[in-house]
Amino acid sequence: MEKEKVLFVIPAYNEEKNIEKVLKEIKKDASFADILVINDSSKDATEEIVRKNKVKCITGVFNMGYAMAVQTGIKYANLYDYDYVIQFDADGQHIAKEALKLYEAAKEGNYDITIGSRYLKDMGYPAPFFRKLGTKLFSGMIKLFCKEKIADPLSGFQCINKKVIDRYSEMGGYPEFPDANLIIEMLLEGYKIKEIPVKMRLRKAGESMHGGIIKPIRYMVNMFYTIVFILIQHPKKKVKER
Repeated sequence: MEKEKVLFVIPAYNEEKNIEKVLKEIKKDASFADILVINDSSKDATEEIVRKNKVKCITGVFNMGYAMAVQTGIKYANLYDYDYVIQFDADGQHIAKEALKLYEAAKEGNYDITIGSRYLKDMGYPAPFFRKLGTKLFSGMIKLFCKEKIADPLSGFQCINKKVIDRYSEMGGYPEFPDANLIIEMLLEGYKIKEIPVKMRLRKAGESMHGGIIKPIRYMVNMFYTIVFILIQHPKKKVKER
C-alpha cells in the first residue's frame, strides 16, 4: 500500500517574525508531511526565511489575499496528487501536534473535512468580542439550515481529503473568507465534516487580518450575505463520487 501524501498549506503575509518557528515545529512533529508556503507578496523577509529553511515557496506577484493564497496551495496539492491538505496558519497560532489529531481523525472516520475547534471543549482560548459574536451567529445558522453542530465555524485550522481538494480546486468563486460559508456549502453538498477539539496559541507578533474594529465588522457582514446567497442558490445535493 502506497504511503499517503500529506501537504501543509501555509498562506503567509509579512510573517518574518513567526514563520521560522512554524516551519521548524512542523518539521519536528510532522516530519512525514510536505510543506508549501504561499508567500502572498510579503514586504518583509518572509520568502527569504522560508527558502533558507529549505521549504517550497510560491510567491505571488501581487497581494491576492488569504483565500486565494489558500486555494493556490490546494490547487498545487491537486496538481501533485496529494491525499490530504492541512490548512495551517503562518502566525504561530496553530500547533503541529494538534494538526496530527485532525489528520488521524480524517483517516479513521473517513471524513472529508476535519475542523480544529477551540470551542467544542474548553481549551482555554480567549476569544475577542467580535469573534465570540460571529461564532455564535454562524454556528446558529449552520445548526438551523444544515442540522449540524459546528462550535467553531470560523476556524481555518482544517484537514481536507482528496475529494475536497478536487472540489476546492475547481471552484471559480472560492470565497474571500472561506469559513462558515464554505462549511455550509459543503454540508449542503453532502460532504462529511467532523469537528475535533484542539489547542491553539495566541499570535505573539505581527498583525491579524481580522484586527481592529472595522475589519471584524466587514468580515461578519460579508460572511452573512455570502451564506444567504449560498442558501438561495444551493439546494441540497449529494456529493459526487470521485
